[in-house]
Amino acid sequence: MEFSRSRSVFVNIGLRELNGFRVRKRPFFADSELICREIAGVAVEHDGNRTPPLAVSFCKTSRNSQLFAVSDEDGHVSLFNSSKKFASSATHQENTENARFRDWIAHYNAIFDISWIKGDSCLLTASGDQTIKVWDVEENKCTGVLIGHTGTVKSMCSHPTNSDLLVSGSRDGCFALWDLRCKSSSHKEEFCINSTGMVKGAHLSPLSKRIRRRKAASSSITSVLYLKDEITIATAGAPDSALKFWDTRKLKAPFAQASPQSDPTNTKEKRSHGIVSLSQDSSGTFLTASCKDNRIYLYNTLRLDKGPVQSFSGCRIDSFFVRTMISPDGEYVLSGSSDGNAYIWQVNKPQVDPIILKGHDFEVTAVDWSPSEIGKVATASDDFTVRLWNIENNRCTNTNATASVSRVKRRVTALSNTEAKERLEMNREAESPQKHSSLLDDDYNNNYQSTHIIRTPESQKKKTSSSSSLSSLSSSEEDIICERTPETTFNSPSSVLNPPSSVKRRTIRDYFLVTP
Repeated sequence: MEFSRSRSVFVNIGLRELNGFRVRKRPFFADSELICREIAGVAVEHDGNRTPPLAVSFCKTSRNSQLFAVSDEDGHVSLFNSSKKFASSATHQENTENARFRDWIAHYNAIFDISWIKGDSCLLTASGDQTIKVWDVEENKCTGVLIGHTGTVKSMCSHPTNSDLLVSGSRDGCFALWDLRCKSSSHKEEFCINSTGMVKGAHLSPLSKRIRRRKAASSSITSVLYLKDEITIATAGAPDSALKFWDTRKLKAPFAQASPQSDPTNTKEKRSHGIVSLSQDSSGTFLTASCKDNRIYLYNTLRLDKGPVQSFSGCRIDSFFVRTMISPDGEYVLSGSSDGNAYIWQVNKPQVDPIILKGHDFEVTAVDWSPSEIGKVATASDDFTVRLWNIENNRCTNTNATASVSRVKRRVTALSNTEAKERLEMNREAESPQKHSSLLDDDYNNNYQSTHIIRTPESQKKKTSSSSSLSSLSSSEEDIICERTPETTFNSPSSVLNPPSSVKRRTIRDYFLVTP
């Protein structure tokens, strides 16, 4: 007679008592949803003639955060005030008359990119006439013309700390460095500025290298970025999906390269898709690259050798006019699309379906986040309109739940058993029993009973009044505690791509509004 080899329930209980067992922890709150609401739409037209917008950009300073600039295919630049009251029944033309306060002809050709510099007192315009112009917005006059490209200037980016320096990319296959202080000559009251450095053929495809007469599109630079370390430039081109990184002190060859493909030069392995646009968050840690394969790739600039860490899909990128922008806090990605919609993905949940901004009739091209006004974005479309959106979070605003969740959601520092026991006793004496009445706090204490209490270095500093042990810690001991956080290596102040620790980085709770 054979006996069953399965263990009895008593054996299992004994093993649990000896070895313990894992319990699936309850989520502290359900995932919140974003609510996207259209604020208003303005028409891009001049003297009754409509024209498609090509670029949109909010002002960078907080005092001018309500202002944004729009450039179009006819060479006009228009400035709008988004703080105006827009009637729900007003037409796009009426909103334009209400919100637009300045309009001028900057180029006699299409303007593909615009950028605010010098505390929003100046505006850069990159045009199809192969030049970049510097405009004094207050006096409404051109103060400089950057000459040297032999093709349409598609993209430009100013230095992160010195707005006199910038980089530009053109359809001639070159990217150039500029210093606005180096004025070489004057013509018709406009100062001409030559480039301080230029790299030709930065993104030549293997096929175009063999052909003497190649089309401009086969070598075009589509997007450039001046990274936050102040010396690195990122470039992308139309021929392939390769991102190249250049040291401005030595521009002979790129020092690093990244691509979603294992070997971007191997055309037999996989078809190469061009990169449409690049963007980076305010810290410079994350970089997005929208590709013609209808995907948006996210790179960590500190780990370029790992390739893209995430990718997002759902939009259609049929042309090189569709742009993508990552939010300043690096939590969300906003992209236009050829299907007439705009899409928003959550960075830490790429598998979740994106939020869709519906309202435009044709391809959505340029997009931008307001760096100062929380949750405000702008989208430009071939339907001759620019629309403003407000993004809100419907997360519950219960005081106890919010306080508990904010404590748990932070990445934590693991304390030793001795430290944990001492601080637990002190907190029990300082805190009243009513503070642990919520279900979230009960779950928190039960699930993390082995460590007793867990807090971030920031929360330890805030609890100095109730925990005298913190005052006895020396500066060296506090540094050791900070080094135990999981984010130390990733967000270390020693990294040249991150701001100092004194600058508080925004979180998604600060960036998106919470509905009452």
